[in-house]
Amino acid sequence: MSPEIRQDFLPYAERLASRGADAIHLVVIHCTELPDLAMARVWGEKVLYPEQQTGNSGHFYIDRDGHVEQWMALDRVAHHVRGFNPQSIGIELINNGRYPNWFHCGCQHMSEPYPERQIEALVKLVNHLCEQYPGLVSVAGHADLDFSMIPSEDAPGIMIRRKLDPGPLFPWVAFSKRIPLRRYRTESP
Repeated sequence: MSPEIRQDFLPYAERLASRGADAIHLVVIHCTELPDLAMARVWGEKVLYPEQQTGNSGHFYIDRDGHVEQWMALDRVAHHVRGFNPQSIGIELINNGRYPNWFHCGCQHMSEPYPERQIEALVKLVNHLCEQYPGLVSVAGHADLDFSMIPSEDAPGIMIRRKLDPGPLFPWVAFSKRIPLRRYRTESP
């Protein structure tokens, strides 16, 4: 059964590189690290790459109540995870994460649990995508793929992970049992 998905493509969606369905092998789970869907939309619409007039965004966004929106067509390469964009689908879960002090050394924990309705919607969406894209074989969290370190904003001598999402409260074990994808991980350098 396909999930109910509201399409609301970002203004620059057509300017992103196109790709064929056979290029898609990986689903990447993110959390927005923002308080709500409206603020995520503001960030998604920001133009961060002036030469292309595009920004950063996942393909899908799932709100805490399970509402699903698609902001990018799947035949477009969205900017959501360094080095893995051409072969992946980005799914963003609305979650505070480390907001608003993402890069402060004392705020490197994520304490908001993922509501059951949000995880149910994610399971339904991923299973639907697997039916539509038989080349999908793996799922990863953003933190499984991006190990980059940056100086903390409040103590530049202390290095912190740039990305932690979806974070320690994401229910990987239970989620993985309900989808046909294997967990993809890269080795930390």
